[in-house]
Amino acid sequence: MHGTHLGVRVRRNPKPSIAAKSLKCQQTSNHSFKSEKQKTSIFTPFSSLSCTKMVTAAATHTVQPTESTPNEIMQLSEIDQTKTLIHAPTVYFYRLNEDILYSHAIQILKESLSKALVLFYPLAGRLHEIGGGRLELHCNAEGATLVEAESELMIEDYEIQDFVPNEAMRELIPKVDYIATPIHEQPLVLVQLTKFSCGGVCLGLGISHILADGISAIHFVSEWAKIARGEMTSIVPLLDRKILRLGDLPSAPKFEHIELTPPPLLVGRSDNMEERKKPTTVAMIKLSKQQINELKSKANEETPYKSIVRPYTRYEAVAGHIWRCTTKVWGHKNEQLTRLHLAVDLRNRIQPPIPKGYFGNAVIRQATIATTRDLLSNPLAYASSRIRESIDKVTDEYIRSYLLVANQQDISWLRNFPTKGCSLGSFYGNPNMEITSWTSMSVYEADFGWGDLIHMGPAEMGFDGKSFIIPSCEGDGSIMVAFCLQTEYIGTFKQLFYEEI
Repeated sequence: MHGTHLGVRVRRNPKPSIAAKSLKCQQTSNHSFKSEKQKTSIFTPFSSLSCTKMVTAAATHTVQPTESTPNEIMQLSEIDQTKTLIHAPTVYFYRLNEDILYSHAIQILKESLSKALVLFYPLAGRLHEIGGGRLELHCNAEGATLVEAESELMIEDYEIQDFVPNEAMRELIPKVDYIATPIHEQPLVLVQLTKFSCGGVCLGLGISHILADGISAIHFVSEWAKIARGEMTSIVPLLDRKILRLGDLPSAPKFEHIELTPPPLLVGRSDNMEERKKPTTVAMIKLSKQQINELKSKANEETPYKSIVRPYTRYEAVAGHIWRCTTKVWGHKNEQLTRLHLAVDLRNRIQPPIPKGYFGNAVIRQATIATTRDLLSNPLAYASSRIRESIDKVTDEYIRSYLLVANQQDISWLRNFPTKGCSLGSFYGNPNMEITSWTSMSVYEADFGWGDLIHMGPAEMGFDGKSFIIPSCEGDGSIMVAFCLQTEYIGTFKQLFYEEI
């Protein structure tokens, strides 16, 4: 068993480095959280601001479970094994209550995180390579990283840009040098609490995608927030990953899993290296409830592709609209293939269903494909029908076939590296794209008791063609679409997005 008295170690920040030795800090005694006032710049300025404003890190803490936790090696599921070797970055912006000081918020965060890591103890461990592109999890209570930071910016500086996930936003998450730092020394949870000059704060969070999908990450944050408020946790995490290590697999794949094959290239190209290098821009686009309903009505008009089983959903209509608008601004030849990648939750599709509270990855990338001609010459219902068909295909039988393909001796070819300019793994940008929806997740339940949450969203868009559909904080039925596209197309896309509704 592993554990510490309180579970917090502190590191001063003389240099902006995350080398192996920098993760090792001196342990402090109960409630003695030290911080170093000498600060280190970790920010690149907003391009829209006339003067340089900095975010500075004051201290870095290693937060360990406050109680002893199991010392074990945990085998990962096949779905875990195929996920990206990154920390999925999200940000939570709050306006602090008048009676809450930043120092108090930091204290709340440390103590509650230390307790949350007892329930979710795998997050305090470290990944180790075991060959063939595979990893295993050592539950060793090494702990999470928590950074205290301050900024001369105000929340309004982000709000006026619709909280667009760009490089400036990424500075609100602790950095990891994935090349220089061995994987077994990389914390699985990265936390940064940044205080703004207006008195508000941002909780920046990075959770290893190998350990958790979006649903599990939100579950962790929700329970962590309950602990911070002094409340009882409501959904105990199910940590047994053997649930998805299915023994009864078919002898051969029963389906064609295009989602596990390289995406289409541009017509006439032999590789995608030129597209990988092109600059990208991220935009945040709002859809009101009325505009969403207009898209749903358009998708469900009397056409040959109208669904006679059930009307197309909000997601099917909005995702189809994004796909068609993107294809139109690209202006490719009629025969150009374009592949849309979707995230499909398996929890209620596999038999027996995965119990509530499962903590891990239970989402797979699914895909549908069409030609430019078919997408643009047919109504919105065509795109929506292609999306529905690919989602409905994910049955228990399909999942077992998928896991058989993923259960290879060497799975390196299955793992993608969706980072701008990276030459490794598959490239999901032009002429392809990926749309992930967070609208079914309780993303605004991250109430730590220190103030109102005014925005939650991604801190970074990893690659061209990536899109998130996010519920709006107003609670009025509107949504935000965060979209990353090659810079030459983004202006036309934003204009077309509204014109085509």
